[in-house]
Amino acid sequence: MRRIPLLLMCALMLFVSSQCSAQIIFHKKKKVDKSTEASNTAEPDKLLYDKAMEDIKRGRHEVGRLGLQTLINTYPDSEYLAKAKLAIADSYFKEGGTSNITQAIAAYKDFDVFFPFLPEAAYAQMQVAMANYNEMAKADRDNTHAKDAEEEFQTFLQKYPKDPLVPKAEQHLREVQEILAEGQYRIAYYYYVKGDRRAAAGRLIPLVKRYPLYSKSDTSLWMLGDIFEKSERKDVAGYYYAQIVRNYPFSPRAGAAKDKLKDFKMPVPQPDPKAVEWMTAEQNTPRTHESIVHKPLGLFHSGPDVHMAAAHGQPNLEPEGESMAGIDILKGGGQTGMGTGGGKTGIVATVKPGETAPAGSSGTGAAEDVNSNPTGDAAAASDPQGGTTDAAAPADGAAQVTAPADSSNSADNAKTNSTQSATQTSNTNQKESSSKKRGLRKIVPW
Repeated sequence: MRRIPLLLMCALMLFVSSQCSAQIIFHKKKKVDKSTEASNTAEPDKLLYDKAMEDIKRGRHEVGRLGLQTLINTYPDSEYLAKAKLAIADSYFKEGGTSNITQAIAAYKDFDVFFPFLPEAAYAQMQVAMANYNEMAKADRDNTHAKDAEEEFQTFLQKYPKDPLVPKAEQHLREVQEILAEGQYRIAYYYYVKGDRRAAAGRLIPLVKRYPLYSKSDTSLWMLGDIFEKSERKDVAGYYYAQIVRNYPFSPRAGAAKDKLKDFKMPVPQPDPKAVEWMTAEQNTPRTHESIVHKPLGLFHSGPDVHMAAAHGQPNLEPEGESMAGIDILKGGGQTGMGTGGGKTGIVATVKPGETAPAGSSGTGAAEDVNSNPTGDAAAASDPQGGTTDAAAPADGAAQVTAPADSSNSADNAKTNSTQSATQTSNTNQKESSSKKRGLRKIVPW
């Protein structure tokens, strides 16, 4: 009988202790949750934004982006709207992967469309360029991302010339253009070694015009000089040798180029002061040299090699379509082919719409610079600093060719004119007529 009061006593104590524990837990939970207190003034859009950013910070990108998208859809007038859009783009960029990078590029561009005047617009444009830059392949692979990166960096530098990110964008643009030029150079070198001078020159001529900062521009000019020299066009060959002497005075080929000009009895130009300053700065720039062991391993690297890219000088800021607005006009020439000396086989005169071809554009197989002086007195050659320098242009006093007004239709118009001309002269010279009917090509004819 004495055990019953003892059991009741124990049960009562257990009941009291459980109630105390429940009250303590309740008070603790109530202390943590302050959303119902009058002192809590946080707005719901801010809560959504902070929660989403915390998720992204902890690597929960999909959850964070969902929260940010909810904020955008629910509170279209929120002060966090721009930040949310930019945070979504940054989340895709940080997460990485081909699909996410594509989404990031679209999101950054979307931000620039909706908020073009915010300070973050420059950052968004830079991120678009960097997204393509990070996806670049090697020089001998697909160059789609490299071309897109070049265009986006150019857009950034033109729209935000005073932004603090300008030096970084300029350097990345030099590296992108180094990769694009290297891809063209490798193709040209293949044709050059193979002996297809026409195809090699068709790659080298636009290369030296568009990418003067390319690490092998002097070699490209030397190859062009050699191509025209072997084709018995020493006047054109001397023009390219002169560019080496003037615009790349410290090049290992500068001495040989001077000797070539002396052999051709052509004037040797003085080195351009800007080119001397640029090459001096490049030589003083420290560079990482690849070891003998590292070079073979480069075959297994997915990214491009940019350690030889220029570190100084103004990169080309003109889009490819505009900078190559000059067109190559082929005019049917004489009747002798390359096998009989290479003379009078046609001409490529590169001129801008509305201008006339430089002197020497008869059927003699000469290739002129894109910025050639229409008078034929001199050709303006692009220097590595983005300016122009005068170099002696080939001239042999022939009829001028007028470029079409619309560069986009120039090849078709020129082809039509050439075909009509061939039809008129078919009765007098069948061989010349068939040569003209082949149409106009944007490559150097031989």
